[in-house]
Amino acid sequence: MVRLELDQVVMRRMKEDDIEMVKALIKEGCEGTENRLILHILTRPLCLFILAVFSSVLRCLVHSFILALAIPVFLLIIFLKITIPRSTGVLGSSRPYWDYVGSSYRGTEDETLQNPYCRISGKTSVTKKPRRRITPKDKDKDLSTENVTPEREQEAGQVWVADCDGDILGCIFRESEKRANIRRICRLVTGCWYRREGLGRLLVQSLEQRESEGGAHRVYAHVPYPSKMGEAFFRKLGYRQFEEGTDEEEDDEEERKLETPERGFLGYPLTKVFYKDL
Repeated sequence: MVRLELDQVVMRRMKEDDIEMVKALIKEGCEGTENRLILHILTRPLCLFILAVFSSVLRCLVHSFILALAIPVFLLIIFLKITIPRSTGVLGSSRPYWDYVGSSYRGTEDETLQNPYCRISGKTSVTKKPRRRITPKDKDKDLSTENVTPEREQEAGQVWVADCDGDILGCIFRESEKRANIRRICRLVTGCWYRREGLGRLLVQSLEQRESEGGAHRVYAHVPYPSKMGEAFFRKLGYRQFEEGTDEEEDDEEERKLETPERGFLGYPLTKVFYKDL
């Protein structure tokens, strides 16, 4: 773990040159989440029953108890590995994250979030030009020619990155403004070397402050279902699980329909929905 000076972190809109680094950061953060989601699905009673039925059928064809047990499990894991990234995409959105990232970098490139630690320390955070490795593929690839329609760009929302000395340490995804005064955080990722240093809290609270100043009165956050750490993190920031401890009058039927958890194989929930009133 690296000691991080939070007052030196600049939280800014993602630029074109950041796309590959953000994708790598998301891939790193998704590896453990995907495996936990698969384990969660495999251990559900209905899924275990279906696997047992297929194993019984295979037992009549394959004269090996171990193979009859392992083949259905192996095939289901392969199926989930292929379909889970497509079904979850950016959590809370059916769009895959690579499409989301590719559509989000266009905008005001010098737009930043306020960093409260700078006011406390009296220092001014400075952003250096990102250090980027140039590969042969990068030389032949021109991201500026990517076919991004205005509709797709508007639908994508925003990606904010935490930049320190040109290195991207974390990122937060904010869904497009589909409803007045309602915002949605659909992914939060911090680098493995900078966790438990307050970086995730800084990203969320700074984004909340900006959205509150812009007129938003509620923020939703979609958290992977088996992520106990993510659930505890948002609860510490004052979030409550949607439809948990709330009155019927407070959350109308339309709001519940719009913020339903993402579901995957056999309809099992893949996400939990949390909210916070600003």
